[in-house]
Amino acid sequence: MPLPTDKPALEDELGDVLEKAARNVPLTVENLAAATGIELSRLKDALDYRPDLTQAELARLAGVLNLNEVGLTALAQGNYPLPDAVGLAFSLVPLRMPYGVGVANAYLVSTGGDSAVLFDTGASHAELHRAWPKQIQRLEAVFITHYEAEHIGGLDVVLRETELGFFHGPPNGRWAQCRGLGEGSTVAYAGLSITAFSTPGHADAHNCYLVKSLACPQSPAVLISGDLIFAGSLGGGYFCCQRQLTHSRRIMALLPDEAILAPGHGPLTTAANERRFNPFLSV
Repeated sequence: MPLPTDKPALEDELGDVLEKAARNVPLTVENLAAATGIELSRLKDALDYRPDLTQAELARLAGVLNLNEVGLTALAQGNYPLPDAVGLAFSLVPLRMPYGVGVANAYLVSTGGDSAVLFDTGASHAELHRAWPKQIQRLEAVFITHYEAEHIGGLDVVLRETELGFFHGPPNGRWAQCRGLGEGSTVAYAGLSITAFSTPGHADAHNCYLVKSLACPQSPAVLISGDLIFAGSLGGGYFCCQRQLTHSRRIMALLPDEAILAPGHGPLTTAANERRFNPFLSV
């Protein structure tokens, strides 16, 4: 089925990746400057989105921070590759909604007709409504990756308006309507098989969902990755950066090359692309 051809901006620039990687090691910016031999003021400029680093300096940063040099250089030069997402046996519709200075993604997945499964609900119901395609009139189910405002802002109204009365998400005592899904739990809706993977790191309760067609099980799957993996980066490890990195690499090891990644921020990508270029995943 056709997929969106728009390729919005990456969620992270070079400075974001360097900052996240330094926390993983961990190194202060002063220690990173000393370890790489890069003048502190120039390194701070790079972290503040004003990069002017040479290829040799990028190579030293990649070595000290355990990053992939090719992907890091592509980010620095503003030409990180983004593949075309092709081959799905179902429709994948990104719902891109402004949040603060950025954009948050929700997704509709449909095997046809006027019904779909919704993944995340955006920062507010108003924004979700503005992004909503007219052809989808009914929801079969709602899935939440994690409980941050930009991903659950429209949840209460969606549950009330659709009369579903429940959603699937990481087990959480706050939400009586949550039918919790843990590691490896699989449910089926509207011709789709949806498997949850528990991936804490960005948040203490975070799920990714692998979506497959029941009618065409050999066709490419979609990973709704939430804030675990982005095109060209990872989500911030605000709960635990080491778990964030460990689960990102674990999930990538499970995916075939043709799997499509649908992140909570930024553009679609593929497992093959991120294995080759993502600074955190391709070392």
